[in-house]
Amino acid sequence: MPLTISVTDKAAEKARFFAQREGLDAFGLRVAVKGGGCSGLTYVLEIAKEPKSEDKIVEQQGVRIFVDKKSYVYLAGTVLDFSDGLNGKGFVFNNPNAKKTCGCGTSFSV
Repeated sequence: MPLTISVTDKAAEKARFFAQREGLDAFGLRVAVKGGGCSGLTYVLEIAKEPKSEDKIVEQQGVRIFVDKKSYVYLAGTVLDFSDGLNGKGFVFNNPNAKKTCGCGTSFSV
């Protein structure tokens, strides 16, 4: 399993779109995991202007990803994608560390 987080072309394109809509030229995606949700852990995804001092920074498809060290353990190997269309869910986490996920796709357990 790769020790990084990957971003698909589609997810990178949508991240740039949302950042531009907020008037941000320089931005990153803050990706994290917090307790909660139906399966015990839930994903956090937001546009951020700058990384925090303790963040690990990964760059994929021209998009910087900011991940705190605690979340990185759960997210290593994850591919961030974007699903649209009829059954689209928006940003989708394809996480090889998730042993169980719930129907909403935003909650998981390891």
